[in-house]
Amino acid sequence: MTDQTRITVPGKPGDSAGKSLIERATGGFDLNSLIARPAPLPRETARRAPPPVAEAATPATAPRNETAPVAEAVTAPPVEMARFRDEHRLIDRDLLREQGLIVPEGTVTTLLEEFRIVKRQLLVQSADLRRQKAGPSAQRVLITSPHPGEGKTYCALNLALSIAVEKESEVLLVDADFAKPSILSALGLPGGPGLMDALMDESIDVLDCVLGTDIPGLWVLPAGDVSNNDSEYLSSSRTARVLDRLTQGAPHRMVIFDSPPVLAASPAAELAKYVGQTVVIVRADKTGQGALEDAVSLLGACPNIQLLLNAAQFSPSGRRFGSYYGYRG
Repeated sequence: MTDQTRITVPGKPGDSAGKSLIERATGGFDLNSLIARPAPLPRETARRAPPPVAEAATPATAPRNETAPVAEAVTAPPVEMARFRDEHRLIDRDLLREQGLIVPEGTVTTLLEEFRIVKRQLLVQSADLRRQKAGPSAQRVLITSPHPGEGKTYCALNLALSIAVEKESEVLLVDADFAKPSILSALGLPGGPGLMDALMDESIDVLDCVLGTDIPGLWVLPAGDVSNNDSEYLSSSRTARVLDRLTQGAPHRMVIFDSPPVLAASPAAELAKYVGQTVVIVRADKTGQGALEDAVSLLGACPNIQLLLNAAQFSPSGRRFGSYYGYRG
């Protein structure tokens, strides 16, 4: 048997005093050199390792915020609905019949059915414009004609009366024929301040000028004071604010403008800038092609211009609504 006590341990004499056998062996044989050094990572693995994140230096005086702030969604406050006065004036139904207008609560007639078709197309187009983010102009329709006497006011009245019976809509009929207003007389309503007054005087709220009627869903805005500068007032920046006020917070409200003839006065061309649709009334036995082309050209600021044939003695489609409902048209 080999005598372990005779194995000489390398090192200086006296270095092993007070040390254990493991400590003396480590110092004598340099066991640390036998420990394998860590091998470098493969290149692919090294590339996958995430890079160290450098922390932004913060001033010594600024306290470190351990919790990141949470961003909160900011929602706009709801827009208050523009409400008209509660006073409702009576509309003489006999007066409507005398003028050949639609009579609310009356029987179904050829006239009613014809304007049902017209209003449905306009309401569909209005909904499309709202989906296209057209803004308040999507709720506005301008009714005009090339020349006087072609039936624009007649059509504007019937269109408003037809829309008023909609279950989810209401209509504001605006008399924008400032030189020759006729909406109030046709409905038997008293005069008063109107659109032009609100444009001329900034202290007047246009909502206070609107007249209520006993026909559910029908409101009327008079033309107001007569001015020689009606076109200049319409072209001012205040016009947009006044018109926006009429439909503020009321997406279900349609606004119908009865404007002067395009070729007779300038307000129609100015109002075309603020509406989403324009209906040009064409009288079958009167309106010439040249006049119609000139009128459409002046209304070019409106993106959607449609023609409505008035006083026609025939139907291109062959429809006869009156005979269907028991009437002869």
